[in-house]
Amino acid sequence: MDFGLNQIQREIRDLSRSIFKDNVTPEKLASYDEYAMPRFDEDLWSKLAEAGLLSTCIDSDYGGSQFGFMELALLLEEVGRSIAPVPLASHCLSMMGIQKFGEEKIRKKILPEAASGKILLTSAFLEPMNNNPMSAHSTSYVFDGKNYIISGRKQAVPFANQADYILLSAANGEDLVVFIIEPGAAGVSIKPLQVTSFEPQAEICLNEVTVESSQVVAVRDGSTLVKWIFDRMLSLICMHQVGVTDAAMKMSASYTSERTQFGVPVATFQAVGHRMADSYIDIECLRLTSYQAASLLDLEEEADIELQIAKIWAADVGHRLSYSAQHVHGGAGIDRDYPLWRYCLWLRHNEMIVGGSSYHTQQLGNLIASGRGLFS
Repeated sequence: MDFGLNQIQREIRDLSRSIFKDNVTPEKLASYDEYAMPRFDEDLWSKLAEAGLLSTCIDSDYGGSQFGFMELALLLEEVGRSIAPVPLASHCLSMMGIQKFGEEKIRKKILPEAASGKILLTSAFLEPMNNNPMSAHSTSYVFDGKNYIISGRKQAVPFANQADYILLSAANGEDLVVFIIEPGAAGVSIKPLQVTSFEPQAEICLNEVTVESSQVVAVRDGSTLVKWIFDRMLSLICMHQVGVTDAAMKMSASYTSERTQFGVPVATFQAVGHRMADSYIDIECLRLTSYQAASLLDLEEEADIELQIAKIWAADVGHRLSYSAQHVHGGAGIDRDYPLWRYCLWLRHNEMIVGGSSYHTQQLGNLIASGRGLFS
C-alpha cells in the first residue's frame, strides 16, 4: 500500500512552495517586524487566489477546486516553511465551515467572493482564559422574536481588523449558535493584541450587537460546527509547525556546514551532529503525527486522540528545536539581520497557542480515562 502523497497533493505542495519561495523573502518579512505594519501581504494573497489555492477545499459550485482537507494541510505546511504573512488557515476554515453547515443563501453570498480572495473571513470562537471553544461560553445571545442580541468578548481573533466577515459563536443556556457578522457593525469594537509572532490578532467586544436571522450559520448544530472548525484549526497549527521546524533545522544544518572552527566545518563536531540528528528525528515524529491527524480529518473520521498527540509533539518539538537551532548558530542566531529569530518566534508561538504540551497531555489523559484511549 502506498502511504505517500498522490499526484494532486504533490502538485499543490510544489506550486505553493514555488509561490512562497518567489514572494516571501527576509527583506519583505522585515517590513512586518515589531508591528511596523499589519502582517498581511496582500500582493501574495492575490497571487494565491489567482493560483486557485485559496479555494482548495471549496466546491466547484462556488468557484473552488473541490479538493480535501489534506490538501489544505499541505498548504499550511508550506506557509510554515516560509512563515508567509497570509491568513490562510482562518480564512479557509471559515469558508469550509460555511460550506458544510450554512444554508445555501449564505453559501452563495459569501463563498464565491471568499474563494476568489475578494473578501476575507475569520472566526471568533475562543474567549479570555480559555484554550477550548467547547468550554463554557460567556458570550451570550437573546432572541427577541425577530433578531438576536449578542454581548460578550472574544479573544485572539486572527486578522479581525482586516476581515470582511467574522464567524462568531454565542450561547443561550446550553444552546450554541454561530453567526456571521461584520466587524463594523454597531456595538462591535475591536482591540488589537500584541502576540509573539506579530500576527494581527484582536479582542472583539460585543455590546448588544443586533444580528438578523439571515446571519445565522448554524443553530441546532452550532456546537458541532465550532468543534469541527476547531479540530481542523488545531491540525493546521501542527502542520504549520512541521514547516517551521523543518525550515529552521535546514537553516541550522546549512549554517553548521559552512561555519568552520579549527579548520573544519562545525557540523563535523560530534555534539553538533548529534544535536541535528535529534532535531531531524523530532521533526519526523511531528510530521508523522500531524499527517495522521490531518488524514483522519480529511476522511471525516474522529481524530480527538491523534490531535492531542500531534499538538503535544508540535509544542515539545518547537520548544526543543528553538533551543537547538540557537545553540548551533551561536551568536548569529539572535542577529536580527539573520532570519532564524523569526522562525524561533513562530516555534514558540505554535508551542503555546491553544495550550502547551502539559495542557494537551492532560486532555489526552482525560480522553484515555473516559475510555476513548489508544487501546480501547
